[in-house]
Amino acid sequence: MPYPERLSPSRVLCEKGEAKRTFRCLSASLLLALAAPAWSRVDVQHWVAQSGARVYFVESHALPILDVAVEFSAGGAYDPAEKAGLGKLTLGMLKGGSSRYSETEITRRIADSGAELQDTFDLDRAGYRLRTLSSEAQRKVATETLADLLQSPQFANEVFEREKARAIASAGEEETRPEHIAEQRLYELMYPSHPYGAAETPSTLASITRDDVERHYRSLYGSKRVVVTLVGDLRRDAAKALAEELTSRLTGGSDATLPAVTPAPGGRTLRVAHPATQSHILLGLPALAYGDSDYFPLLVGNYILGGGGFVSRLMKEVRSKRGFAYSVYSHFYPYEREGPFLVGLQTRRDQSGEALARTRSVITEFIARGPTRSELEAAKKSLIGGFPLRIDNNRKILSQVAAIAFYRLPLDWLNQYQDRLRSVTLAQVRGAFARRIDPGKLSTVIVGAPE
Repeated sequence: MPYPERLSPSRVLCEKGEAKRTFRCLSASLLLALAAPAWSRVDVQHWVAQSGARVYFVESHALPILDVAVEFSAGGAYDPAEKAGLGKLTLGMLKGGSSRYSETEITRRIADSGAELQDTFDLDRAGYRLRTLSSEAQRKVATETLADLLQSPQFANEVFEREKARAIASAGEEETRPEHIAEQRLYELMYPSHPYGAAETPSTLASITRDDVERHYRSLYGSKRVVVTLVGDLRRDAAKALAEELTSRLTGGSDATLPAVTPAPGGRTLRVAHPATQSHILLGLPALAYGDSDYFPLLVGNYILGGGGFVSRLMKEVRSKRGFAYSVYSHFYPYEREGPFLVGLQTRRDQSGEALARTRSVITEFIARGPTRSELEAAKKSLIGGFPLRIDNNRKILSQVAAIAFYRLPLDWLNQYQDRLRSVTLAQVRGAFARRIDPGKLSTVIVGAPE
């Protein structure tokens, strides 16, 4: 479950890229992609840096490449509700200039060294991932740049005003998209009193000041809140030195944690008018946190229910037999606290009622009776067989180990993954779904519903 994405076979427990919750899904497929011949085992080393940062390291000299992730407990769920979007704006501002380098120089140094720098952001995490050549000259330029932008950002006012305006414009555009509206409204229903349910809007972004950004950084970008993950062509001594370079100038940071998820009453259905030609339907409820004992039974069961593509029950019943939707799926999205179980589809407006009814029927039947033995064995075979595709390069390993690191999963998680799948039983799948999913408590949003 080292994956920040969906509990689905095609992406470890979850998938990614939906609007504000971008980083969220590493589903069965993300984890499935984890073991090529060159990586028959993933040996993860761990230590705590002098700065207090937790460090995870996988050494591999197969290619002259180093992948680095530096991630903080500073995701969107740490934003004040009235200033939702603050965390993402703060993260983007780190590249706007540091004590040593201007915004232009940061971009130039990364490009000239042949490196790649990407931000990562979801409800729990905020940070950067760097890919660089491992030769000392190029690596030094790239890592020095990353170290400075992380530890001494300047938050120039002109950069802040520009990025804030860009964020407001982007949020306004998102509010016109039916898939974004459906997701946002569903999270509000599932998490009515929890920060997982808050969403950035043009108005929340407009209320953010430059001082808010600086305070947010000082509070959440601290050495007590950071995890450094290193994968690739580096020796342990050099990895230790690099981890210190990236974190030694950070302050401690606050002790802020996320509250527990209070179960919502559930069962509500919200219809949202929209000119889209199709109805966008989402159902969901809070269900699964990282490290949960039901992870593997839910992963296997979800493959059968709606995560296995054309072999899943939802696809067979809703698409193949009745033609209600081109695609229908289910996923689990684990987070620090209980992330959602989601079911989604699009259908013609005039048949949205029938499509929703059939979808609910399939879910209810599956939870009541569970899978058949043949379905269980086929799902396990597919998930186990697909696993080696997921750790065939440094970047994929980095994604998995970064999640192991952030969520404090066992260091041998990846090496035990296939055996954990093999051990899943019918009773475990039935029990896990019965405990986690009450069909009567599924919240539902229909965007573009018929009048």
